[in-house]
Amino acid sequence: MKTDKTNVKRIPNRGFYDKKTIYRILDNDFVCQIGFVYNNYPVVIPTIYGRKGDRLFFHGASVSRMLQTLEKGVSISLNVTKTKGIVLARSAFHHSLNYESVTIFGNATLVEDELDKLEALQIISDQIIPERWEEVRLPNKKELNITKVLQLKITEASAKIRDEGVSDDKEDYDLDIWVGILPIKQKYGKPIADDNFKEGIELPNSVKKLIK
Repeated sequence: MKTDKTNVKRIPNRGFYDKKTIYRILDNDFVCQIGFVYNNYPVVIPTIYGRKGDRLFFHGASVSRMLQTLEKGVSISLNVTKTKGIVLARSAFHHSLNYESVTIFGNATLVEDELDKLEALQIISDQIIPERWEEVRLPNKKELNITKVLQLKITEASAKIRDEGVSDDKEDYDLDIWVGILPIKQKYGKPIADDNFKEGIELPNSVKKLIK
């Protein structure tokens, strides 16, 4: 539902509030920015996340100031933004970006049960590289003990999308200036093996699927 926090005020027709749109944008990325107040000053910290259903999961070291603060239930604002293209106009003023973003408000809670924590870590891993979790050694007891996982229920959120062309002033149409959109696309490069890599081991399926 639209709330005072999530209501898109600047060009409201670019605002979306349905689960389908919000989840699609979240599922096409894995890095978010989390804003919160720490010691009376604002902080924004990037982190990776994973989504399952109406919950986002993120993790870090147990000593992380962000996780230690957020588990106390402080209010947060979480944003995910993907730039899709640069809009080149005739005038400097009308240059813009095509993008899609999601902003979520809420309070994170600690995932305490060990099995739930393992599941959340797999969700985060699969968000970045699906199936990689099945190819590696799983976290041991010590690693789990020094890792915190938090979850954020998606109850107050909105998306904002710009997918448009150039909006120049009509009096500028006759200017001899190139205008249009420069698309931006994410592409994975050729995998680079670690210096300590054992020869003869094939590239894992999880990576093959990303670079095909």
